Amino acid sequence: MLSLSIASPSSVTLPPKPILSASSKSTFHGIRISHLCPARTALCARYVRNPSSSSSSLVVMMAKREEELKEIRTKTTEAINEEIVDLKGELFMLRLQKSARNEFKSSEFRRMRKRIARMLTVKREREIEEGINKRLSRKLDRQWKKSIVVRPPPSLKKLQEEEAAAEAKEAKEAKESA
Repeated sequence: MLSLSIASPSSVTLPPKPILSASSKSTFHGIRISHLCPARTALCARYVRNPSSSSSSLVVMMAKREEELKEIRTKTTEAINEEIVDLKGELFMLRLQKSARNEFKSSEFRRMRKRIARMLTVKREREIEEGINKRLSRKLDRQWKKSIVVRPPPSLKKLQEEEAAAEAKEAKEAKESA
């Protein structure tokens, strides 16, 4: 059986909230779990292992994302569309490598998906600035997807060029020896 006991209000004591000083602020502007639970309990220890190193690494990660977003925002919409098509092709090639059990970096899946998502976000931000509503945006997106000409991704083009160069070199050596 399950038993439930309720404590009286006088028996429950909560720790006082810590007063934050100006010197404890850092460059990280997000939710800090250490402020939410000042006493390092087992529950908090699970979430905040090393607050000084984790917050600095988060700041670095966020700075890289901001740099990447600035780089994406400098591109034209057509260039963004081209890069989205290329990245989706690369993602497809990665899936093929995975299914064929070839060596590949599994972290590339997440990196490419995130980059595609950032590009699509910037593309949608531009549509919002132009006053294009969601319904029209989806219609334009469908038209854009239908207009895409299927082409090999850059990594496959590079591989094909390397193979062609190797074959040309072999043919040249065969001619010289004959």
